[in-house]
Amino acid sequence: MNIGIKKSIKTGGQEITVETGKLAKQADGSVVVRLGDTMLLATVVAAPEAKEGVDFLPLTVDYREKYAAAGRFPGGFFRREARPSENEILIMRLVDRALRPLFPDDYHAEVQLMIQLLSYDGENNPDALCGLAASAAIAVSNIPFNGPMSEVRIGRVNGEWIVNPTMSQMKDSDADMMIAGTMKDVNMIEGEFKEISELEMVEAIKIAHAAIKEQCQFQLDLAAEIPAANPKREYCHEVHNEEVKAKVYADCMEKCKEVARMGLASKAKRTELFDAIKTEFKAQYSEEELAEIGGFISTYFSEVKKKAVRWVMLNESKRLDGRKFDEIRPIWAEVDYLPIVHGSAVFTRGETQSITTLTLGGKMDEQLIDGTTFRGTEKFMLHYNFPPFSTGEAKPLRGTSRREIGHGNLALRALKPVLPEDSAYTIRLVSDILESNGSSSMATVCAGTLALMDGGVQIKAPVSGIAMGLVADEGKFAVLSDILGDEDHLGDMDFKVTGTAKGITACQMDIKVDGLPYEVLIQALEQARAGRLHILNKIVETIAQPNPDFKPQTPRIEAFNVPNEMIGAIIGPGGKIIQAMQKETNTVITIEELEGGEGRVQIMSNNGDDMKEATRRIRQIAFPPTVEEGATYQGKVKSVKDFGCFVEILPGTDGLIHISEFSWEKVAKMEDVCKEGDVLDFKVVGKDPKTKKWKLSRKVLLPRPEKTETAPGAGQA
Repeated sequence: MNIGIKKSIKTGGQEITVETGKLAKQADGSVVVRLGDTMLLATVVAAPEAKEGVDFLPLTVDYREKYAAAGRFPGGFFRREARPSENEILIMRLVDRALRPLFPDDYHAEVQLMIQLLSYDGENNPDALCGLAASAAIAVSNIPFNGPMSEVRIGRVNGEWIVNPTMSQMKDSDADMMIAGTMKDVNMIEGEFKEISELEMVEAIKIAHAAIKEQCQFQLDLAAEIPAANPKREYCHEVHNEEVKAKVYADCMEKCKEVARMGLASKAKRTELFDAIKTEFKAQYSEEELAEIGGFISTYFSEVKKKAVRWVMLNESKRLDGRKFDEIRPIWAEVDYLPIVHGSAVFTRGETQSITTLTLGGKMDEQLIDGTTFRGTEKFMLHYNFPPFSTGEAKPLRGTSRREIGHGNLALRALKPVLPEDSAYTIRLVSDILESNGSSSMATVCAGTLALMDGGVQIKAPVSGIAMGLVADEGKFAVLSDILGDEDHLGDMDFKVTGTAKGITACQMDIKVDGLPYEVLIQALEQARAGRLHILNKIVETIAQPNPDFKPQTPRIEAFNVPNEMIGAIIGPGGKIIQAMQKETNTVITIEELEGGEGRVQIMSNNGDDMKEATRRIRQIAFPPTVEEGATYQGKVKSVKDFGCFVEILPGTDGLIHISEFSWEKVAKMEDVCKEGDVLDFKVVGKDPKTKKWKLSRKVLLPRPEKTETAPGAGQA
């Protein structure tokens, strides 16, 4: 018996299969997407009607990776999947940002889209399939949607762009982009690069869009075979009052334009003036009338405000704060602001401010990642915090938000390409946003660069970031540099670009308007480059290059390789030797096995002498000098016996000083002349042929007592 429908498409030379009608049939739409042996299940359900009073789209996108997909057990006490990891949250955001703008503006029913990783083959990364799976699930449902859309990953190996590269190919790639779009437009981009040019990035976007178009047509063909997908459900989620709308437009449009023309740099002052216009308009109505039409007034006033600001921009070339389209807000920055941390910086641009701290640690400080598709450690962390006071608000504190995770990840991807590759340190940057009025993630990039240089991390080049905006209407458009929060909300594009003087290191773009020509995108990129370089100059004015050394309070790290077969000797039975070394030298010592028959030792200490002593001891064990007969050594007494004492010649090598070889004077009891832990000088005089132990002598290093002569006739009767 045939169950469901299965269709295939080739993307990047690989076959992707989409199956529907077999699993999760009670959902409004469900599909299984397969590439190689990686499989995803995507389901979507929409509520029959919108909830009362809801005037937005309550869309939830959820992505979860099942550990069984890779044949693994979850970590933790409960041994089951728990809250989503940061990687899962980032994938949710990629899908959400591409899907959300494509639902009808007046559709307000709750929509829940769930994607699950069912099988993972270790080569085909599931995140490149999530956008296709999500859109295909909606396509085979009757939920209204202005799609389909799809997402692909783009990498570049040896100068050649690859669509949906494998995990093996990505190891050699100098670019990693996730690009989403429809048949007509690209509407979401996120990526990191090793300093590529603007034109190279546009080339990658075009290649990705060609594959996206094919996948969108594929979804349309699939949906045409599903009777339940056609026609889409009818809905009516908005009620309008045309009379109130006409009056709000007539009374408030010109007043809002006047505020937009003022060029006020203060967000608070602009908000105050716009609110005054709205309050003045509402004053003509009684409380009973406002109870009936107050909601309509708020909705239509927001529309008027948006249209007025955009009209002034497009027709009078005036921005809300009075800047030119390509002008950057005033910048000031400071490093070494905090006395105890390992590096710090304050970066302020307009009304956006970040204070960023640097912490440097060792191997033990690396972040352990135990996911389905990746298991290992991460040496570079960047955490972004966005407290409510940064926007002058008092809001509930509910832990780290998805937005904070996303913004932190963007800044991390921006700075990662310039970190020193041979650094032994684990690096953590924390950006706390103290003020926010547009592009706080880009302020984090700039402050992060400054904190790294202040802390003495030898980055390859400073990185700056800028957020670009777009306003387009009736054939006119304006590309805005360094957008305000209001310009982000009222505009058609939020395009963040980071890079060095040489090229782009990361980008993130969300487009809210249909039909963005590549010419406009290229103009935005070139304008972004000019703004980026302007901000970069401000960074260099603050600190021209990384400080030559770390702060005095920063722990120092020594790292070197040792033979793999010597790791056990360094650690000792049950960790006895390494634990003793750490305690006696006040250091932190870690060892890991490397490929190629070597191990990597890392020693972290706040004291140079302690570091030297720990290094000396480990090198003695790892590269043991041979004991030379006739040579003189100094070592600790390891144990005391009736017949002598055992002394350490070299780490791991002991010898015996027999009681008769301890001193020229006769020794009655060994415990009377030495104890465990004493340090003695001695000479290696030979090796016992039976025990193979080295024979040592202390007395040969001591001056021999002179013989006393007996007087003539003494002792005679």
